[in-house]
Amino acid sequence: MLIKKGAEASIFLEDWQGQKVIMKHRLPKKYRLPQIDERIRSYRTIRESQLLHCAKEAGVATPMIYSVDLVDSNIIMEFIEGIQVKQVLNGYSTEERQHLSNCIGKLIGSLHLHDIIHGDLTTSNMILNESGNIVFVDFGLGEISVELESKGVDLHLMKRAFQSIHFRYAEECFKAVLEGYTKMVGVEMAKKVIGRISEIERRGRYVSERKGRVQR
Repeated sequence: MLIKKGAEASIFLEDWQGQKVIMKHRLPKKYRLPQIDERIRSYRTIRESQLLHCAKEAGVATPMIYSVDLVDSNIIMEFIEGIQVKQVLNGYSTEERQHLSNCIGKLIGSLHLHDIIHGDLTTSNMILNESGNIVFVDFGLGEISVELESKGVDLHLMKRAFQSIHFRYAEECFKAVLEGYTKMVGVEMAKKVIGRISEIERRGRYVSERKGRVQR
């Protein structure tokens, strides 16, 4: 059963060897040469499965991988029973929101300490499982990178997600994320990454202002 169709991949809920699983299928792109398209989809399939494994080793809960098919660019992985953080965060008390956001920040910090960039940090890609633990999903845009820029962009995306989906609580939630992040990575690294977020935001404002002047 198709449960999500994105630009890069479709997500299916399937029955596999008697259990519910998620199958992620990377879609062929007709605008690419078939040989190049196959290589790109295979590479991204391998990369995502590796990132899921690396994240787990870093102490961040991710779905278990059952099968990787490079011919069809499929990953069969564990179906996480639970609810998206997106669906519950706005209904929490202030204390609960801050605690959950702090935990999210620690998990992002764990990823970044191991140079793992998620690439799409939103509360839609975080699931509270039946044990109350946060599971990170969808590393399709992720990478391994030592660059401060990549880590800054990762957190900037998280900030934008709060502003878009949880705008009433965006400031308090992101502040709690940064507190958790700092506890995990240390003050020195956190300052550098947070400073990079500010640079990214300044660049974004500059581009917007230039576009506005051109349009006028």
